[in-house]
Amino acid sequence: MRIVVRIGGSVIASPPNPKLMRKYAEIVKELRGQGHEVAVVVGGGSLARNLISIVREMGLSEQEQDEVAISASRIFAQILAMGIGGLAWRNVPKTVEEAAAVLAERGIVVMGGIKPGMTTDTVATLLASQIKADLIVKATDQEGVYTKDPRKHPDAVKLDEIRFEDLNGILTEDRHKAGIHQIIDPEAVKILLEKRIKTIVVNGFKPENLLKAVRGEKIGTIIH
Repeated sequence: MRIVVRIGGSVIASPPNPKLMRKYAEIVKELRGQGHEVAVVVGGGSLARNLISIVREMGLSEQEQDEVAISASRIFAQILAMGIGGLAWRNVPKTVEEAAAVLAERGIVVMGGIKPGMTTDTVATLLASQIKADLIVKATDQEGVYTKDPRKHPDAVKLDEIRFEDLNGILTEDRHKAGIHQIIDPEAVKILLEKRIKTIVVNGFKPENLLKAVRGEKIGTIIH
């Protein structure tokens, strides 16, 4: 199986969590050992948002804010990549095409953001499209997709499954902005609608959920 794993910065980088990153490195290697090809896309989390705030306060543009967020995500990607493959894996792909080539060579690739105006959610869905992935697993700071933001609404209900067509109805943001933080980025939703790649949203603080999702166990929210 060819899998794209999207690890939210809210999970491994807010604050930075070396223990969790080490566990993800082990699980990615385990999946590779089972014969799967694994592409990992990581976000920059609170570090990225803090840097965005600094750049914004300096009066710089949203594009410049995005640039520093991308740099933050690439730092975490580099750490995770070296946790898997050592120093030889220190160079993080900067394009989807480059990531696809590394995946074809190694069976594993780790990357962060690639260009302003595009979140790592969108990077993950573009990469999944490029490599014809069988599955996307998104590891987030929630148990799955809810009817509304559970951090703001106590009556929010977790959905066990949802159709691609219904995603827009429960997402609050409908366009990209620097530092956007919702369960799935609006641009990524558009790609999912077009490409229809099965996606499972899970609690990323339990890295074993990745293994469960790949095994087909009932977990998180299945988007199909």
